[in-house]
Amino acid sequence: MSKIAASILSCDFSDIGTEIAKVEKAGADMIHIDVMDGHFVPNITIGPPVIEKLRKVTQLPFDVHLMIENPHAYVDIFADAGADGITFHVEAVKHHDRLLHKIKKLGKKAGVALNPSTPLFFLDHIYEYLDLILVMTVNPGFGGQEFIEGSYHKVRVLKKKMERHGFDIPIQVDGGVTLENIAKIADAGASIFVAGSAIFNTSDYEQTVKEMKSRITKTDD
Repeated sequence: MSKIAASILSCDFSDIGTEIAKVEKAGADMIHIDVMDGHFVPNITIGPPVIEKLRKVTQLPFDVHLMIENPHAYVDIFADAGADGITFHVEAVKHHDRLLHKIKKLGKKAGVALNPSTPLFFLDHIYEYLDLILVMTVNPGFGGQEFIEGSYHKVRVLKKKMERHGFDIPIQVDGGVTLENIAKIADAGASIFVAGSAIFNTSDYEQTVKEMKSRITKTDD
């Protein structure tokens, strides 16, 4: 089932609780939270204390995307803060299976993310442990970037590769998702769409989310 993950990286941080309430009412399926440390990516965002406070304003699942160095040292804290799923970058970790098992032992869904230039073979020995695969379709660090066109092929190849080996893991796409390209992304094989500026830069969140879901549904049909 396709889902819209509203990325609060692009929301009004002066009233973040209200923004989350608005996208929940608009029909978003989850809240995507980008955690950046200024080292793995050239930006700094929010941490566990903020997530803990935000957990009180919504029942939507928190999809926490760790764009940080040494995520192994922090997953416990983010789990305690209210994350429902935790995704880390394969580029930041040496022992992927170890960290995936740790996240699962914390009772959370475990995912991995790949930067645009990271090849798919990094996943070859960990598919069986994954609840989510995040394909970055921009270079991570900032919202509002344009979708990298070569990402359609990467998603399509990943989808076919999993089908050949009998895996059915949701593919999430993050970066440059818009009303204009969401149907094509869905057709390539993605089922979870991270949308930040495409939602928060519009005047009617409900209409935007509704239209996104409509275009995905037409592709599914």
